[in-house]
Amino acid sequence: MDRRGGRIGKGGGFSDLEFALLAEAGLMDDDTVIVTTVHPLQVLDEHLPETRHDFRVDRIVTPDEVIRCRRRRRPPGSLWDDLDEDKVAAVPALRARRGR
Repeated sequence: MDRRGGRIGKGGGFSDLEFALLAEAGLMDDDTVIVTTVHPLQVLDEHLPETRHDFRVDRIVTPDEVIRCRRRRRPPGSLWDDLDEDKVAAVPALRARRGR
C-alpha cells in the first residue's frame, strides 16, 4: 500500500472487479468508506503504479497508526474494454452481466 491508498494485491485485478461490481449494483458509492488493515512494513512512502481500473482505500490501519488517504480514485464500475474473455469466463458475476 502507499499512503495515498494505492494497493497491490495478488494480481489479476480481482479485488478491483469486486469493487466495480458492487458499485454497478448500487451497493457501494462515493460515500462508502473502504478501510484495510496491514502490517506497518506494508505501507510505502513512494507511490505505487496504478491502472485506470484500480480502486484506492480511504483508510489504512496499522497497529501504530490510522492513515487517512485524501485523494480518492474510484472508477464508476467495470471497464469492459479492459477485460479479456478469459477474465470474464473466470468470474461468474461478469459472465452473468455480459449476458444481459
